[in-house]
Amino acid sequence: MSDWVLDELRALRRGDLPTHGGRTLAYVYDSAVPGLDALAAEAHALASSVNGLDPTAFPSLLRLENDVVAMASSLLGGSAGTVGTVTSGGTESCLLAVVAARDSRPEVRNPTMVVPETVHAAFRKAAHYFGVRLVAVPVDPVTFRADPVGMAAAISADTVLVVASAPSYAHGVVDPVVEIAAAAAAAGVRCHVDACIGGWVLPYFARLGVEVPSFDFSVPGVTSVSVDLHKYAYCPKGTSVLLHASADLRRAQYFASADWPGYTMLNSTTQSTRSGGPLAAAWAVTRHLGDSGYLELARKALGATKLILDGIAGIDGLRVLGEPGSTLIAVAADRADLDLFTVADEMRARNWYVQPQFAHGASPANLHLTVTAANAGSEASLVADLDDSVRAALEAGPVPVAEEVVAAIRALDPDALTPREFAGLLAAAGLGGGGAGVLPERMAPVNALLAAAGPRLRERLLVEFLGVLYS
Repeated sequence: MSDWVLDELRALRRGDLPTHGGRTLAYVYDSAVPGLDALAAEAHALASSVNGLDPTAFPSLLRLENDVVAMASSLLGGSAGTVGTVTSGGTESCLLAVVAARDSRPEVRNPTMVVPETVHAAFRKAAHYFGVRLVAVPVDPVTFRADPVGMAAAISADTVLVVASAPSYAHGVVDPVVEIAAAAAAAGVRCHVDACIGGWVLPYFARLGVEVPSFDFSVPGVTSVSVDLHKYAYCPKGTSVLLHASADLRRAQYFASADWPGYTMLNSTTQSTRSGGPLAAAWAVTRHLGDSGYLELARKALGATKLILDGIAGIDGLRVLGEPGSTLIAVAADRADLDLFTVADEMRARNWYVQPQFAHGASPANLHLTVTAANAGSEASLVADLDDSVRAALEAGPVPVAEEVVAAIRALDPDALTPREFAGLLAAAGLGGGGAGVLPERMAPVNALLAAAGPRLRERLLVEFLGVLYS
């Protein structure tokens, strides 16, 4: 009777990027394990109506969460005192790490956190939300790793948190956590390791013989670690774990409010009501795959990453930024006449999605590739299509943007522009209109203009564009 509803949903989904098969090299993580999606969906359905707001009312979720946290702690060097929380994703885990650090130091009136400039934007979001000033320290311009000496020098009496990445999203390199955590500990400051994207795969890489820098609770001074289950634990979207070295460190993360006539609100995360579905799905997937399953998936992802890196090395015009320490690759142009935004369009025409990243500081414009176990077996096809895309982009030449247009864009003050002026800029950038067809087929001209706009104006333009999409 309701088939028409599902048919409509299937029709809408046909316009999305593919989530399986390894052709979307950002946003999604595919294990390619037969039957895993069905297992996760059934587990999700069994607990989707259960509310994680009150673990005393729904003790099944308490058991599931403790099991998942225990597995994460075991993987990341935790001890008997390590505690954790399952959150809705990496951003929430990072937000909670920041708010716990801030609220544990109420005497600090103007708190700061020291981060490498390559830290995930979630920490800038946390700074914005929670009134913590972000002190971004430049990274090594060649390796893109955090500078521990610079970060140590940036720590002050107002610093409540120091952050390192394992690895950083933009370049896939692991920061020198040992030195950074030591500097934080010497100053009596918490140190959080953002291992959202690497925490569930780097330990297995180490077991496969890869030299992985120490980054977890085995490092003295590390007080919290975040790891996403919907990344390399290959669980459905909506699950991450924030681990603290002790319950004392976690306590400030919790929120309680009894000063109203209703029930006493008690929350372990930023959410109150939480469906048990994502947690149940994550519990089922992690138990089903187990240690041996994850080791094999890591082996596949590692092998695919190596083959893709070797293939890129043979493509004239491309170079890899830094030395990737995990499964993330940033590919830059090695010649001035190669437009990477056009390469991204050409890859899309060949049914691959690679993520454009704009230039920032010492990091030039590049293409981001997230490699998963699903890429095993299709590495040669990916590299061949990337080579073809580079050749096509060289033949087409760079996207032309008139110098006077660039000068005019850079002279704009994003805070002084009116909604009408923003609408005109969006239209000029090819982002006007609304609905499903709001984007042009080729994004290179749009990205060229956004690159010229600079970070602040780009932020404002894309915020306005988001408003157009949700209208």
